[in-house]
Amino acid sequence: MSKFKVAVIVGSNRRDSINRKLARAMTGLVESRLEFEFVGIDELPMYNADLEGNRPDSVNLFTSRIAAADAVFVVTPEHNRSIPAVLKNAIDWGSKPAGQNVWKGKPAAITGTSPGAIGTAVGQQHLRQILAVLGSTVMGGEAYISFKPDLIDASGAITNDSTRGFLQAYMDGFAELVSKLAPAR
Repeated sequence: MSKFKVAVIVGSNRRDSINRKLARAMTGLVESRLEFEFVGIDELPMYNADLEGNRPDSVNLFTSRIAAADAVFVVTPEHNRSIPAVLKNAIDWGSKPAGQNVWKGKPAAITGTSPGAIGTAVGQQHLRQILAVLGSTVMGGEAYISFKPDLIDASGAITNDSTRGFLQAYMDGFAELVSKLAPAR
């Protein structure tokens, strides 16, 4: 039986994004059960309905990669108590036109990290609402991670046993959700 394919979207376009580091560490926890593909969003132009008749190649590539995935895993920072514009832009491209919404029916998990005490709690709530409106089944439970410089080592492993255990349980739950809701293979 082949693994389910999960599109990973990092809601940051920073070269040294702590959310990208977290995404890589978290996907490593269940890579024996799920196949992950990181799908970039920083090359997408700002959404403009005038471009719908002749969509840019970057948009077509992005939406085809999301459409081909069985599920979506979003790891995002929080900007001004919401999601970053680059992530909202990607979501908007994927939701249009309405009959070709790539988010509909996708199991999804969301998390994120920041140096602050509450991680990305408010941004994740906004993202949860947006994805639910677009027809994704967003995993219950919350994973708000306060990022410390030594949380992830040079090899990409989570160094704190308690945090690793929490994130392992979260990703195990996501793998279970995907196996229940994704199309049969």
